[in-house]
Amino acid sequence: MSKRTDIEARTEKLLEPIMEENRFEMVDVEYVKEGGNYYLRAYIDKENGITIDDCELVSRALEAKLDEEDFIDDAYILEISSPGLGRALKKDRDLQRSIGKEVDVKLFSAVDGQKALTGILAAWNDTEITLDLEGEETVLKRDNIAQIRLSFTF
Repeated sequence: MSKRTDIEARTEKLLEPIMEENRFEMVDVEYVKEGGNYYLRAYIDKENGITIDDCELVSRALEAKLDEEDFIDDAYILEISSPGLGRALKKDRDLQRSIGKEVDVKLFSAVDGQKALTGILAAWNDTEITLDLEGEETVLKRDNIAQIRLSFTF
C-alpha cells in the first residue's frame, strides 16, 4: 500500500464515527501534493447539502483525532468541503445514487471515435457502466473510464 493510500484509508477510519454521529456521508478522502504543499481533503455530504458550519464541525473533530494519532509525517493543510455540483463518481455508492442522472464520462481509449460522452447513467456493475445516449444504450468498460462526473450546465 502506498503512503498516500495508507493516509487516505486511515483518515477514512477516523472520519467514520464523526460521519455516523452527525448523519453525514463521507464522499471521498484524498491526500495530494499541489505545488509545494500537501493537502488532506475530505469531501462530505448530507441530504440537504453541507454548510460551512458542518465543515467546521468535522474539521475540528478530525483535526483532534489526527493530532492524537499523528501518523502523517509531512506538514499538510486539512480541508473539509462539499463535493460540489460536478462531483466525481468514484465509489459504487456514488454510481448507485446517480442512476437516472446525467453524467459526463471521459475515456482512456475512444469508443466509436469519442473519448468524452454525456448521457444518463442507466446501470452499472463491477466491470461496466451503461449510458443512455439519447435513447440508445452504450455499455462502457469501467477500466476504460478515466473519469465520470455528474453533469451540470448553467
